[in-house]
Amino acid sequence: MSHRALRPVDLAREAGVSTQQIRNYADAGILPPAERTAAGYRRFDTRHRGALLAYRALAKGYGWEAARSIMLAVHDGDLTGALALVDACHAALHRQRLALRATGEALEAVAGQDPGGPAAPQSPLRIGEVAALLGVRASALRVWEAAGLLTPQREPGTGYRWYGPAEVRDARMIQMLRQGRYPLARIGDVLDGLRRTGSTEALRAALAERDAALAATAVAMLEGSARLHDYLTARNSYSSGEPPPG
Repeated sequence: MSHRALRPVDLAREAGVSTQQIRNYADAGILPPAERTAAGYRRFDTRHRGALLAYRALAKGYGWEAARSIMLAVHDGDLTGALALVDACHAALHRQRLALRATGEALEAVAGQDPGGPAAPQSPLRIGEVAALLGVRASALRVWEAAGLLTPQREPGTGYRWYGPAEVRDARMIQMLRQGRYPLARIGDVLDGLRRTGSTEALRAALAERDAALAATAVAMLEGSARLHDYLTARNSYSSGEPPPG
């Protein structure tokens, strides 16, 4: 069965990449094997266009590395492996949703705590003690301090850091937000609102922002899966000799 011939530049224009990138995709196995002319030039066709569009769409939702692994599995004839990779990415996204929900509940609880309440440390803690309490490295606390998120007291003479109940609470919130991949600047907004007014409005906005990002990823995954389905369906049509779906 014949396929419409396409030049590397045709594929490049449709995907918004360079012709060299198309060659790189072909060399990496992201595109199916291409025949060559007598002069050694690759001959691309609609199959390569379908693979290219599937890969680029997958990358938007699943990430470049996962998209590459999926396409390599497809072209190696390992459809089961390719679909397992797709399933694993969806499962990972679901775990992130569950973690976000749990983090949000925990953050609300921490934010509402009285820094001087019975659950708070009864005496100031040194940096190593706070790090052990939170399960982070002391270097992380120093980074958060350098970013202006923490302001521990300094011991006169020695300069040792001491963390009171408020700093410990803030460090706990920073840790949770960092686990949720929030940038330091965004965390600063959350802490500023909490310290100035006791409001958790900025915290809720940050959680809603993260939830929206996960939703956008889910939509991109659906689009990528649809493109992959189109490509697989077309491949089956090509191999059976049937006209490809319109």
